[in-house]
Amino acid sequence: MPGICLFFPGDFHKLQRKIPDATRRVLNIQLKELEEHELISKKIYPVVSPKVGYSVTDFGKTLIPVIAMLGNWADKIRNVYARLLKTFDAKD
Repeated sequence: MPGICLFFPGDFHKLQRKIPDATRRVLNIQLKELEEHELISKKIYPVVSPKVGYSVTDFGKTLIPVIAMLGNWADKIRNVYARLLKTFDAKD
């Protein structure tokens, strides 16, 4: 879930609202992996109802142009891919 970097900074609940199809468990796993790879940093705020915030690290920011380029590529080939699927389905 590398695209998640584009939603930062934010807290867990904001991220969960941005990615409604991701379960709480999956989102936690992905955030932990991104943190382990030092792509994001996690800050725990000492308040009565614990709050956790996430932000993209400088290292993580180096991936943003790559993710943007991949998104642009996907947008460009979407129509080509749709036509290929129609052709493939028509042969069945």
